[in-house]
Amino acid sequence: MKNRFLLFAFCVLMTPSFAQTFLTPGTWSGVLKLNDSTQLPFDFEVQNAKGKLSLMILNAQEQIKVDELSFAGDSVFIKMPVFDSEFRCQRITAGKMKGVWINHARKNKNVIAFEAFAKAPDESKGKPETFVPTETLDRGKWEATFSKGTPDEYKAIGVFKTKDLINVSGTFSTETGDYRYLSGKVKDNNTFYLACFDGAHAFMFTGKVQGDSIVNGRFYSGIHGEEPWEAVHNDNFELRNPDSLTFLKPGFTKVDFNFKNLEGKYVSLSDDKFKNKVVMIQIMGSWCPNCMDETKFLAGFYDTYKKQGLEIVGLAFERTDDFAKAVNNVQRLKTRFGANYEFLITMKTGADQASQALPMLNKVMAFPTTIYIDKKGMVRKIYTGFYGPATGEAYKKYVEETTQFVEMLLKE
Repeated sequence: MKNRFLLFAFCVLMTPSFAQTFLTPGTWSGVLKLNDSTQLPFDFEVQNAKGKLSLMILNAQEQIKVDELSFAGDSVFIKMPVFDSEFRCQRITAGKMKGVWINHARKNKNVIAFEAFAKAPDESKGKPETFVPTETLDRGKWEATFSKGTPDEYKAIGVFKTKDLINVSGTFSTETGDYRYLSGKVKDNNTFYLACFDGAHAFMFTGKVQGDSIVNGRFYSGIHGEEPWEAVHNDNFELRNPDSLTFLKPGFTKVDFNFKNLEGKYVSLSDDKFKNKVVMIQIMGSWCPNCMDETKFLAGFYDTYKKQGLEIVGLAFERTDDFAKAVNNVQRLKTRFGANYEFLITMKTGADQASQALPMLNKVMAFPTTIYIDKKGMVRKIYTGFYGPATGEAYKKYVEETTQFVEMLLKE
């Protein structure tokens, strides 16, 4: 990548009209190059509202609006919402750009080659495929096993929907959360891919449907992670109960902490604000897509139940030791979803440090993890992970059970 991406402050700024010829409104196709043979595709819409350009990234049913764009010389800089990542690209021709995606939340293997081009109007509508698959992913639950036979082995549930036998969407649910909105295609010989890009993660799943099995599966997480996976059709398969994975160590009945809020003031559960209140503690990070989904839910949930005596506290485990940067990252998340509850900066990172910060817990194995505390300050439930809206029925079940449980605590 040329130095112009680092020295853009010295370039001549684009005029709005030239920027619009650079990013022509309409549907674009983008690809992230994960390795020499694997490219993660995703579509986005370029929109022009009264001369202001923005993007809408499309992940199955999800649409992510990106409106922090700046231009300099023949370059465009696209800052992703919520997450600390950005694209730095150069105009190649009208309707084509090339550059990199940089994930600042990672310390290494965080720069991925990227290119995109504007689709022709008829291409945006999609062209008919020339083959018909003999197998389908749309058949209920798939019991998936990742990194089978290794110390890192874990289980997941895959649920997918197909359209016209070719286009497929869905997600995987694990004991620590879900892989959000995946979409892709079934191709020749019943091979397929599922992918998503949300500004924090670039996920790509490939495999082959073979009867009631999925074989030759590979999972790519950006350019820093790759592992095998396989699956069998099994409508009876269930993961362990999220309420059973993290718990208080023997001898403990309460949780306590003392961290700074976004204004730099120390906050503790012993503060008057939380006395005689039902409290939900959200163990989270602004870098975490599942935490983003949970924050979106909790923002509205808090507004609904605050007057009835509910408080929510987000404990942010950011991937930086710079307090000001951590505050900025969390504030962007808070602002994005209108979350009116308290967020605290722990100045610790990762599941291990989360466990150190909350030593009364057996372990913190997932972001997010949510602790439910009654009006007497007693821990009543600890929920590991989060099943977001991409999981469909699992998300509806989570919302119903959470609402019922909190309402019960509020009535006590």
